[in-house]
Amino acid sequence: MPIRVYKKTSAGRRFASVNMHAEVTKKAPERALLEPLPKKGGRNNSGKITVRGRGGGAKRMYRKIDFKRRDRAGVSAKVVGIEYDPNRSAHIALIQYADGVKRYIIAPTGLKAGQDIVTSLVEGADPNPGNAMPLRFIPLGLDVHCVEMQPGRGAQICRSAGCAAKLSNKEGDYATLVMPSGEIRRVHVDCLATIGQVGNIDHQNRRLGKAGLTRHLGRRPITRGVAKSHHAHPLGGGSGRSKGNRPPCGPTGVHAKGGGTRNRKKHSSKLIIRRRRSTRYGQLK
Repeated sequence: MPIRVYKKTSAGRRFASVNMHAEVTKKAPERALLEPLPKKGGRNNSGKITVRGRGGGAKRMYRKIDFKRRDRAGVSAKVVGIEYDPNRSAHIALIQYADGVKRYIIAPTGLKAGQDIVTSLVEGADPNPGNAMPLRFIPLGLDVHCVEMQPGRGAQICRSAGCAAKLSNKEGDYATLVMPSGEIRRVHVDCLATIGQVGNIDHQNRRLGKAGLTRHLGRRPITRGVAKSHHAHPLGGGSGRSKGNRPPCGPTGVHAKGGGTRNRKKHSSKLIIRRRRSTRYGQLK
């Protein structure tokens, strides 16, 4: 039972549920693959708060994940164990290559301790969960995760818990992927992808249940814009709480829902066949 609900012994426990992390088999992390993770409190390099509502939380060490895997192509590896990672929703797997090198990878569903996996850049590798290979060698219809957007750049797509993209078509130098959001986009066939779906599927079903757990994650409370004064927020002020017939936004006026964030000069819209949502207000053009 991955998600467990306990008896309502307190107000916080009444609405909370607990993820039992049934896939985890290894408790202590590999010390050689850890590095410090200092907190920034939502501030950039000049000290300005660019992300509101961040601060506090439990201390963490960063687990160095191998998102490229190209430098170990052709070397078989054995799964040492599945671990919990406090820095991401997915579980991670510690693998040890035949030459003794240890790496962390995102753990797909069904990956077990003692299982052999491989990264292959040539045709012939078995499409088993955990194996990584270019899209040109992956059979159609399979679920993939940790997909590169550019060959050699490292995995950028489908890295969170339960995510998987379906390989639906190959034509010329591009393969067509159906994203979890419903977006359909093309990716170069030489981009590396890992077979299977990311594990810890029940992550989204957990309910924190109390404000204290939110603070442990480093998320601070945020005051609603309509509750502020008129000089502190575009939605503030007035008699009663009124938004003034304008869409939700932040203190600087940037739209909070549906606002465009892509760099018009660098984004890859030409490779998107169908977007995950409509281009209302022209924000995703």
